[in-house]
Amino acid sequence: MTVFVFVLIVLAVLTLLAFVHRWLWIRLVRDTTRAGGPVRRAGTVAAFVLPVLAVAALTAGRAGAPFWLQRLVAWPGFMWLAVLLYLTMAMLVAEVVRRVWLRRPARTPEPAAGVPERMPEPLVREDAAPADTGAAGCGPGDVATAPAPVSGGAPGEGADGVTRRLFVSRALGGAALVATAATVGTGTYGVLRGPRVKRVQVPLARLPRAAHGFRIAVVSDVHLGAVLGRAHAQRIVDTVNRTQPDLIAIVGDLVDGDVEDLGPAAEPLRGLTSRHGTFFVTGNHEYFSGAQQWVDHVRELGLTPLENARRELPYFDLAGVNDIAGETEGHGPDFGAALGDRDRSRTSVLLAHQPIVIDDAVRHGVDLQLSGHTHGGQLWPGKYLAELANPTVAGLERYGDTQLYVSRGAGAWGPPVRVGAPSDITVVELASYQA
Repeated sequence: MTVFVFVLIVLAVLTLLAFVHRWLWIRLVRDTTRAGGPVRRAGTVAAFVLPVLAVAALTAGRAGAPFWLQRLVAWPGFMWLAVLLYLTMAMLVAEVVRRVWLRRPARTPEPAAGVPERMPEPLVREDAAPADTGAAGCGPGDVATAPAPVSGGAPGEGADGVTRRLFVSRALGGAALVATAATVGTGTYGVLRGPRVKRVQVPLARLPRAAHGFRIAVVSDVHLGAVLGRAHAQRIVDTVNRTQPDLIAIVGDLVDGDVEDLGPAAEPLRGLTSRHGTFFVTGNHEYFSGAQQWVDHVRELGLTPLENARRELPYFDLAGVNDIAGETEGHGPDFGAALGDRDRSRTSVLLAHQPIVIDDAVRHGVDLQLSGHTHGGQLWPGKYLAELANPTVAGLERYGDTQLYVSRGAGAWGPPVRVGAPSDITVVELASYQA
């Protein structure tokens, strides 16, 4: 039954994509170009090739395609998905404007002063003598007539109507393309530039005075893969080290792929420095390629994995749980193992990839949970969809005696584009009420 539902969903998505691409082809290609011309042909080819690349980008990794092939299709395929989203939104707005614009009657220029609006038609008798009509090619008995209306517009529409319809289509299509290019271009620059540093102070009731000002650099959702590679990892390492944190917490979705392919991309993580070390918990994307290989590899890079485990630091307990995606492999979160036997008089900080486990954190008396996963929505209006599946999409919120901080992430999944949800590395500064 589950497979049947999955197939239905896939078919529905593919049908919707086909419909949207056909509609965009009609409005942006057919309505704005000459039939048989090179621009029309190029636009038609793009309408078929781009969705194929998008599907290939989404499925190549899961299908086990060679990494070089994944990289080949990733950039054009994923970028087209971002362009498709905002181009469709822009063209929906343009469609409303188009309908209103074309309903307005065309303005007819007023005749010059002293010139009649319409010249009287000459009376021609069938038995009239041959006369010079002034029309080329008119012979005896012929009558000069007005040229026929140009075909191709609305019923009864003449040449002026066709020109007007073409002008409207080109103007609105061009405006939509410019707006889309500006939106996606700005969002791409924000990701490739690297995450900005965000600073948040979190007061904790049980935190001792000696720990006041303790700084945790929270890094989530880096998503090293076919698009974001070694250069992106180096940008993140440089940014984190500049903050000089006391501790670094990587809270899942570090990679999208195998160690064999992405080991070199993750190599800069060796350079992370802090007083109390760097700790790592798995995210759902680690389980797509096999989480254990990455747990072992990050340990080789000098990071400390917390697999349903706890470390007693000088001023508080730091715990970490596996992501809930690990339940499919029998390695899901175990809050009892991570928190069950601890001293509850001590402050506790929990690393958990998904905010949705906050209820378990509350039950186990956690003071602060640090999470990611949501990307803050990544592509507006994705924020509103993320709100349906997560208690907190971004920022700091309180749930009973437990506070939850959710980072928007340091990278991007799929399109290397962020709109309305800029990437960040958050420095969480712990504050004591006794200070």
